[in-house]
Parts: sequence; structure tokens; C-alpha cells
Amino acid sequence: MPIVNIQIMQGRPEEKVKELIRNVTEVVCATLDSPKENVRVLVTEVPKTHWGIGGTPVSDIPGR
Repeated sequence: MPIVNIQIMQGRPEEKVKELIRNVTEVVCATLDSPKENVRVLVTEVPKTHWGIGGTPVSDIPGR
């Protein structure tokens, strides 16, 4: 059973996360010749305060 873990920054619309799950599932099925029912996709949304770039939380970076 393929399990895919994806971490993204919090803030995307729910429909985009659903689209990501659908698309990743399709690619895994096509690549591994696995039935959709066996594919698990876990999306973890990380708050910008908990995501650092270059030692700075994204919440402190202007324009992010």
C-alpha cells in the first residue's frame, strides 16, 4: 500500500489541497500500477510560524 506524506505551508484553499490529493493519487497509481483504493495521501499543513527559511520563521518574512 503506497503512502505519500506531503508537508505544505498552511493557507491554501481547501479545494487546492483536495486537488493535490487527487493528482498525487493518480500519479502514484499510474507509476506503481496500484489501485486507487490502496493509495494513501497525507497532507500536513504547517503554520508559517513553524516553517523556517534561513533561520527565520516565514511569518516574519515580508511578502510570504
